[in-house]
Amino acid sequence: MTDARFTTDGPTLILTGDGPRPASVELVGPRARVVGVVTGRTKTWTAVLTLRAARWGFAELPLPVGEYDLRITAAEGAPIELPSPIPLSQLGTLRAEIDGASVRIGPPIDPAYDSGEGQDALERRYATRPGGLENAVFFESFYGRNASCNPLAIDRELARRAPGLTRYWSVVDLSVAVPEGATPVVDGSPEWWRARGSARLLVVNDWLRRRFARRTGQVVLQTWHGTPLKRLALHRPGFDPRRMAAVLRESRRWNVLLAQNPYAARILGKAYAFLRRPIWVEGYPRNDVLTTGNGDATRRALGIRPGERVLLYAPTWRDDRSEIVDFVDPVALAAAADAVVLVRGHSRTLPQGRDAEGPRVIDVTGYPDTSLLLLVADALITDYSSVMFDFSVTGKPMYFLVPDMEHYRGELRGFYFDLASHAPGPVVRTQDELIAAMVDGDPSAHAESYRVWREKFNARDDGHAAERVVSRILDQGFIDPTG
Repeated sequence: MTDARFTTDGPTLILTGDGPRPASVELVGPRARVVGVVTGRTKTWTAVLTLRAARWGFAELPLPVGEYDLRITAAEGAPIELPSPIPLSQLGTLRAEIDGASVRIGPPIDPAYDSGEGQDALERRYATRPGGLENAVFFESFYGRNASCNPLAIDRELARRAPGLTRYWSVVDLSVAVPEGATPVVDGSPEWWRARGSARLLVVNDWLRRRFARRTGQVVLQTWHGTPLKRLALHRPGFDPRRMAAVLRESRRWNVLLAQNPYAARILGKAYAFLRRPIWVEGYPRNDVLTTGNGDATRRALGIRPGERVLLYAPTWRDDRSEIVDFVDPVALAAAADAVVLVRGHSRTLPQGRDAEGPRVIDVTGYPDTSLLLLVADALITDYSSVMFDFSVTGKPMYFLVPDMEHYRGELRGFYFDLASHAPGPVVRTQDELIAAMVDGDPSAHAESYRVWREKFNARDDGHAAERVVSRILDQGFIDPTG
């Protein structure tokens, strides 16, 4: 290998070498792959790798942040010398550096700011600057890992009713697709600090980070991201004064809390000490599509043939592990159930994990919008995830695979109610039991439990939650719809 460089006209890595050209040059990451275009003859060769990727029919975007293997397959008998450490930079869309067989892709943040001291400086700069607020909305979903959930549904309704409104989306990097007409701002960049510090309305579905301080006139709408089965915040097992202080500090940043149902309003209000402040019980905007949408386009984008049965495996994350649980062999499940199996890890497992592969298995952990996956699934397999309270809107079968229930309930989190007694579907401990329930089970055995469940948790999930939430935003003057 004689050279490696990063072009200035776009995120493209160019490798050149001596000798016969390789058979292939690839960058392979946990969630994306790039195949290089190799040219040359016997003395020198060049490989061009465009550091962009498109998945599921979405637009081509820069690669996600992470480590990538540089795989150079040599022509027979031709050794390939891998490059020594070479710093590369392309701040417009991403940063990269190459070291032997590894390429590190980083977010497009100037190194001067990508440090504790740099972030401290930006915080001081934008927290103390003079001037009024911008008539804009700052959205963040799952810490910027995607643009989804309740914030996405609220964005779409706001864009429909206030098309001139400025909308910013917090993203971890520019591989995250944002809604049409919105402006992405990379987490930790000067633009991100400015947008978050100046927008009149913030719509988020998890904790605000980096020492957020609400400015006079700013409003924070905390939508949260699910009706809770597992204990949260102040209700988690064990007394931890630092956690208690962090919870109280966080909830004081919110002006309004959104809840899917009265049960969730009661739990979230107590778990976050969000007392004597407004909790809007309006159903979940993210679930509107489950009653009004059509899943045909999503099925085509995922490559699922018409008429194929689709199973969605979507477990929650575990406090004692960073990757998705391995309680299901998706290849064996697909064969036994004669179905396509979609594997959906929790957003917290997205950076650490690697896509599952195999016949009739599609890893959709990186798919932008969980709601569209629920729409196309013929059945859901989960454990303690709040996705159970969303999928029940559809009325389709649910299965609860819980081999670690005692550990999760007794040591990790604890529950607000007994899942086994109230579940609207079979509760099983092994994959064999799961397959038996799917193949030989009687769905009518859980019909009454399902009816009671939907009455309690889905009464407001009628396809109009986003309309109601946006109407309240506009009625209360949180933003000016005229722009």
